[in-house]
Amino acid sequence: MMSKPVELVVIGAGSRGANAYASYALRHPDEVRIVGVAEPDPIRRQRLAEAHDIDDSRCFVTWEDLIAAGQLADGAIIATQDQMHVEPAIAAMEAGYDVLLEKPMAHTLEGCVRLVQASERTGRVLQICHVLRYAPFWRKLHEILDSGAIGEIVTVEHRENVVYWHMAHSFVRGNWRNKALSSPMILAKCCHDFDILVWNLKQPVVRLSSVGSLIHFRSENVGPEIPARCTDGCPIEPECPFSAIAIYLDYERTIPDARQRLAAAGLDPDAPNIWPFITISPDVSRAGRKQAIETGPYGRCVYRCDNDVVDHQTVLMELENGASVTLVMHGHSNQEHRSMRYDGTKGTLRARAVEPGEIEINIHGGKTETIRVDTAAMGHGGGDEGIMRDFVRVLRGEIAPLTTARVSLESHLLAFAAEDARLSHQVIHMADYRAQAEALTQALR
Repeated sequence: MMSKPVELVVIGAGSRGANAYASYALRHPDEVRIVGVAEPDPIRRQRLAEAHDIDDSRCFVTWEDLIAAGQLADGAIIATQDQMHVEPAIAAMEAGYDVLLEKPMAHTLEGCVRLVQASERTGRVLQICHVLRYAPFWRKLHEILDSGAIGEIVTVEHRENVVYWHMAHSFVRGNWRNKALSSPMILAKCCHDFDILVWNLKQPVVRLSSVGSLIHFRSENVGPEIPARCTDGCPIEPECPFSAIAIYLDYERTIPDARQRLAAAGLDPDAPNIWPFITISPDVSRAGRKQAIETGPYGRCVYRCDNDVVDHQTVLMELENGASVTLVMHGHSNQEHRSMRYDGTKGTLRARAVEPGEIEINIHGGKTETIRVDTAAMGHGGGDEGIMRDFVRVLRGEIAPLTTARVSLESHLLAFAAEDARLSHQVIHMADYRAQAEALTQALR
């Protein structure tokens, strides 16, 4: 007999909450139903409510109102902005909800510790959206490394290559541009990457150092003739790769085959209802997008914004067994992808997480094998779909969580340590960092 669908509420109905996670219920109505929403933006709240046929009595402006209404579902998807994760997640767990929480789990170490404590105190599931663990490419990579095919891992190079227009969208003009308003870029973008390294290497980091800065997106890199907006008659707009007109209106200038790809996916090229267009305006028609860049934050010149996060950062780590790891993140790539190299005592593995995903294994003195993994699925190569599938199965009692909040804490500790190392120009001893987390745990009890 088919079990009834798991019921979930959504706190934060933006791009991630509504499109990446809640949309799973529309594709799999036999598995999950969205039965409540808390979202201050009336348009986003109404759209999610209409899509999931949610009664008005279960639509709330604030998460406090939703929690005060009593437990409405089995679990909660929490996808608010970075600095608004801790309080609603703790309140939801205390109210009886199991929680799927968007990454990063919190923008401070104290917030991360409080979340772990709340999960362990209440006995509720707190699953952080480290979605790469659930994507076929990353699972295959983990499987190969876990098999010992290249022997004991000696050194790793892992690169997070952020395409230039994504950098401009999210980390210069967008919500993650300023660390005082969100979080450092190494946390916001690379807690995924630290989590993958923790998962694959199974060795604690003992020492860590980091360098990085904001080189390009600064006012001194253009002259006084450059206006505040791309739409204000900018003389370099036609050739500027960061032009808001090119990214959001004439997007074929940025991705030449974009119209064909949108049409092939069943989307209207003139009203592309996907990221990043849905983040700049609720009206994704050309007229709506034009108005958004003429009046909103996404039309600002990238050299005239209030951004302060880095556009490149490198982290060097030493593992307990002596192996070395280098993580490089930058926002000037020609193509959005992650690339990596693992060198072991038996061979070398090279991989690129881009369509088509490719993993090449070279065994010392032996054969070379190339494995191709489909990464075309929407949402982190299928990771968004995968984590929702697993979260539903966890709530049904069919499987144990692939990871826990305490495991996720480690990747966040590494990100916080990397930012401290960058700012202080010092080597961080991770034992001290973990002791700091433990001291916070004791103090907050």
